[in-house]
Amino acid sequence: MDLFNSVLNWVVPPASLVMLAFAWPTLCFLNACEWLYKSFNSENMEDKVVIITGASSGIGEQISYEYAKRGANLVLVARRESRLRVISENATFMGARHVTVIAADVVKEDECRRFVNETINIYGRVDHLVNTASLGHTFYFEEATDTSVFPHLLDINFWGNIYPTFVALPYLHQSNGRVIVNASVENWLPLPRMSLYAAAKAALVNFYETLRFEVKDDIGVTIATHGWIGSEMTGGKFMLEEGAEMQWKEEREVHVSGGSMEEYARLIVSGACKGESYVKFPSWYDIFLLYRFFAPNVLNWTLRILLSSHGARKTSLVGTGRPLQLEYSAKPLIEGTPPRKQLLASPTHYSQFSTPQQQQQLKWE
Repeated sequence: MDLFNSVLNWVVPPASLVMLAFAWPTLCFLNACEWLYKSFNSENMEDKVVIITGASSGIGEQISYEYAKRGANLVLVARRESRLRVISENATFMGARHVTVIAADVVKEDECRRFVNETINIYGRVDHLVNTASLGHTFYFEEATDTSVFPHLLDINFWGNIYPTFVALPYLHQSNGRVIVNASVENWLPLPRMSLYAAAKAALVNFYETLRFEVKDDIGVTIATHGWIGSEMTGGKFMLEEGAEMQWKEEREVHVSGGSMEEYARLIVSGACKGESYVKFPSWYDIFLLYRFFAPNVLNWTLRILLSSHGARKTSLVGTGRPLQLEYSAKPLIEGTPPRKQLLASPTHYSQFSTPQQQQQLKWE
């Protein structure tokens, strides 16, 4: 058996590449035909019911607006009810038939059951469940001093998607609905200071890939994967207890302009309505997959060069005990809506907060 596996190790990879090279034109033609078919047979979302978690800002907010433009009934779920009401007004202005706002904690099964049951009581059905609740971090794992944040990050990024899906699954079976999940390229492409976030996203993607086979054709699954985009997460924003935002202004090691969050949201909703299994933004990241499987050392060397820090290594969130310098700013989406409170931290290093009053638990969308 060892000899057999040794032979396959040498034969299968190059043989597969040769077969893929010959089949590539045919695969491209088939993909083009499938794209044309789905483009002309996109799901009509008018009067359909869409639950969106993490809808209070970022990608979740923009996805709400995209569904609103298609005339859907929206159920917006997040912790910040006041912010959800602003988004509800914006979504109604953009064309949503009806918008329901529910403040809930997606890492608690009973609260997920509550907002799904409330949706059924109001509308009688669920057609799309969009999971966007996420929480990122920008600290080096070895420099973390407060391990209590570890399960918090994993709960939000993993269980905050699983519990709503578990509760909504029976109703999605009835409507032949769809689950849409917001993942990230970090689930397979390593980046520094995002170890726990990447681990949670990898678990999330594998869960939904397995679920796709379990539910077969009864329920669709769309996995959306983004690279660097201009969202609150890539800006380093987290949630504090009172619902304001704290931003670490230090930048990533790689200075990228990122992509449009609005464009990513548009692609997610368009792909979900077309029945796409995957939405990737931008798609050129896929080329790194070939390097990962066939030349992993080359990928590692390249990333080390690109991600090498300039000057002293910085640490965010934990490890330094620097106090916060707070400012406030606001910019409503539509004139007449209440301003949005925002906390901006100093551009230096951050850690556990140095006083009990500053030691506020991180929250999410």
